[in-house]
Amino acid sequence: MEQNSRKEGIRRIALGRLPAVPLITCDPYFSLWSGSDCLTGTDAMHWTGRRKRVAGTARIDGREYRFMGLGEAEAMEQTALSVTALHSVYRFQDAGVELAVDFWTPLLLEDLDILSRPCSYVDMAVRSMDGKSHMVEVVLEFDGELCCDKGQTGKIGGGCYAPADSRIAWMGLREQSPLGYSGDSVTIDWGYLYLAAAEAEPLEVVYAQDAHGLRAKAQLQAKPGSWEKVSLVAAYDDIASIQYFGRMLPGYWARNGKNIHDMISEALEEHDSLLRRCEAFETAMERDAMEFSPSYTKICIAAYRQSIAAHKLIADEDGNPVFISKECHSNGCAATVDVTYPSAPLFFLYNPELVRGMMRPVFRFAKLPIWNFDFAPHDAGRYPHVTGQVYGYRQKPGSIQYLEGEAEPDGHRYPMLWQMPTCADIYDLRYQMPIEECGNMLILEAALARLDSERAKEELQQQLPLFETWAEYLLQNGANPGQQLCTDDYAGHIDHNINLAMKAVMGVEAYAILLETAQRTDQADLFHEKAREMARDVYTRALGTDHTKFTFDAEEESWSLKYNAVWDLAFGTKLWDEDFYQQEIALYHRKRNAYGVPLYSIESYTKSDWMIWAASLDGTGRTVEEFSGDILRFLEESPDRVPFTDWYMTEEARQCPLCSFQNRTVQGAMFMPLLLKRMTTR
Repeated sequence: MEQNSRKEGIRRIALGRLPAVPLITCDPYFSLWSGSDCLTGTDAMHWTGRRKRVAGTARIDGREYRFMGLGEAEAMEQTALSVTALHSVYRFQDAGVELAVDFWTPLLLEDLDILSRPCSYVDMAVRSMDGKSHMVEVVLEFDGELCCDKGQTGKIGGGCYAPADSRIAWMGLREQSPLGYSGDSVTIDWGYLYLAAAEAEPLEVVYAQDAHGLRAKAQLQAKPGSWEKVSLVAAYDDIASIQYFGRMLPGYWARNGKNIHDMISEALEEHDSLLRRCEAFETAMERDAMEFSPSYTKICIAAYRQSIAAHKLIADEDGNPVFISKECHSNGCAATVDVTYPSAPLFFLYNPELVRGMMRPVFRFAKLPIWNFDFAPHDAGRYPHVTGQVYGYRQKPGSIQYLEGEAEPDGHRYPMLWQMPTCADIYDLRYQMPIEECGNMLILEAALARLDSERAKEELQQQLPLFETWAEYLLQNGANPGQQLCTDDYAGHIDHNINLAMKAVMGVEAYAILLETAQRTDQADLFHEKAREMARDVYTRALGTDHTKFTFDAEEESWSLKYNAVWDLAFGTKLWDEDFYQQEIALYHRKRNAYGVPLYSIESYTKSDWMIWAASLDGTGRTVEEFSGDILRFLEESPDRVPFTDWYMTEEARQCPLCSFQNRTVQGAMFMPLLLKRMTTR
């Protein structure tokens, strides 16, 4: 991969073709993508596929060309596309001029104030390619569609002004209801979009009333040999970001009263320093990932921005970070435990506090009277409302007549479930995921303890009673799961799921690690032994001809990806011996199709998150390299122009038609090989 060239001021080629290219990726609402190989091939879109037009034109010596979006003007020739972890850079040529456009968002996980800014950059540069000087007028027009969900752009208003250090234009709906609805395949209907440029930039920004949009225009001179550059900040103030257990809270960046103008001023001032910090991060990330392979490095690049921007970062009443995930194109749930679980490797690597931030709303809900179960909940709301679990309602008279059917349609808000009493009795046990979520929460907390035991002790003082309840549930029910929902049930409910039983084993072992961290040595030893006994029992009953089966009562030749076993390696607990890992890896290689290994023997689709975890069971790294190549091949060849889907067909490069998973934070799972290496070499 070529690195950044400071001399040219533009990034060089790294990762090329993606089904959809990230342009602006801040959070689930401020999310802009290109769904074509060429930036002029389609209009920009939200990750849901809804059109969010940004038109880009370059008038070169009086003749107009188009470099972004659809339109009547002649399209410039796109000569390159380079995608790195934080940048998407396009190059164009025409009329003797080269134009470079760099979309980048400083998603630096170690800096929560920078990470939480709803702010992205568009850097543009021109130079002469024919030895002559050319006048180039570059224009970007952001349509009012970015500020509304139902196409009501005629109701958009806006304006512009010029503070001492910048020029700013803004727009938004004249009538707004912040946090007025919830749902999955929806975009924002409140807040204001801002475009801003530093005073020194040759860039004019205005609200174009005739077009109901924002316009940024720069007059540049393309000279031979050097770039003439200009930078634009695009920011979105959603006013209220999350309804959090009865409170309407802003983004983390605004927790102490900072307003959007303060934030924009900081973003403009810090452009150059952030660019250097982003370059340093990308260099380090790519160096680490390249120890596995170029293919692995590229799928990490493809996953990085998406995995972060499917969250919103806020602060709770005590100032603690709360990192709310959105279960994109699944059901829109917020703070979903079985979404946090696969996404966590990315955040464990670069800032474990964000994993704590994902778990905080789950702990809070699990302690409320309405949740009267002895296992962990599935979620804490439906985005952007964290008001109590919305999954698995009881359908009977007297439950919640407020609801229409099993779930509210997009746009409808759920009631304030978190404050209901136990007697409301609103959840149906049949639709819960007890073993799945108990195992997930215990494993995540144990990983936090292994990464920083002193910091974990603080959390354990508050949560250990919950962990004890959940561990006991796993001991009683996990060795041979009945008909329980889990994250493998895409083909229907699965009885006696071996992979789920292995998660239960790891959950019990995780609790032993937590007791050890809390310095309860005798109890820790007891649960370590219980986990070892449970593991021996599960493996004995799971073994088929030369590998573990799909379910305990399935045919000998059945199989599935045993991705949950990766934590046995991460924790160094040796609950399963080397024969198990060698047998499983050999099986997975035999079952590979053109685009990877199916999730199990009954279907040909896979989950990329679980496939890379399964590859990590091979300590040599060779399987990670090979399976990463399969995933990359899918990305390069898929005709489905959506953000990196985790559920796809392995015999053809198609998104799984059963449910259009896309833009999901679960792709943080791609970082499991790096996390495993860190945890085993400490």
